[in-house]
Amino acid sequence: MIDKEKLNDLLLRLGSDVSSLLINARNIGNDYNQLVMMLNPKGAHREPMSIYDRVLLEHFDRDGNLIGMRDSGWSPNGITNVGFAEVAGLLLTDVGGTPFDYIAIGEGTTAFSPTQTALVSEVIRKSGTGTRVTGVVTNDTAQLVTTFSSANGLSGSDAITESGVFNASSGGTMLCRQVFDVLNINWDAGDSLQVTWRIRIQQGS
Repeated sequence: MIDKEKLNDLLLRLGSDVSSLLINARNIGNDYNQLVMMLNPKGAHREPMSIYDRVLLEHFDRDGNLIGMRDSGWSPNGITNVGFAEVAGLLLTDVGGTPFDYIAIGEGTTAFSPTQTALVSEVIRKSGTGTRVTGVVTNDTAQLVTTFSSANGLSGSDAITESGVFNASSGGTMLCRQVFDVLNINWDAGDSLQVTWRIRIQQGS
C-alpha cells in the first residue's frame, strides 16, 4: 500500500526542489550575462549576422496594368554555396571575384538547395540596374532590377516559376535562387515581367 501522506510530502519537496533549480538557473544566466557585458560591453548580446534575399515579380499587360505579382518575402535560405564563396572573394583584394549583375527567369519547380549552381530550366537572362537601398540601416541592401518582354526576343508564352541572380550573361556563378507560384506570361500579347532582387546582410537569425 502506498502511504498517501508520505507521497504528498515527497511531491511537495520535489516541487520545491524544482522551483529552486529554476530560480538558481535563472540567477546563473543573469549573472553570466552581466559578466559578459562587464568583460566585453561592445560584443554583448549581439545577434548573429545573416544574408537575406527577397525577390519581387510584377506581371504587367501591354497597357502597363499590373495583372499578377509574386513576393518571396525576406528569406535567409536562398543563397547558394558558390554564391557565398564568390562574395567572400569580393571582400578581398588578393582574391577578388566578379560582381553580380544578371537576373535569370525560368520554368523549373525544384525546391531551392544551397548546392545548386544554375536555374533548373532557364528561359532568359538579362543584365539589371543595380542600386543600394535602405532596409534596417542606410544603404544596407543591394538591389537589382530588370524587365523582360518581347523586346528581348521572347515569344509565345512561358510559365515562370523560378528566378536567380548571376554574375555572367551565361554560365557564371548563381548567387541566389527562389521558386514561386507560376506566372503565365504571354509575350506575344505584350506582357512584361519586372523582377526585383534585394540582398541584405543584417543581424538576426
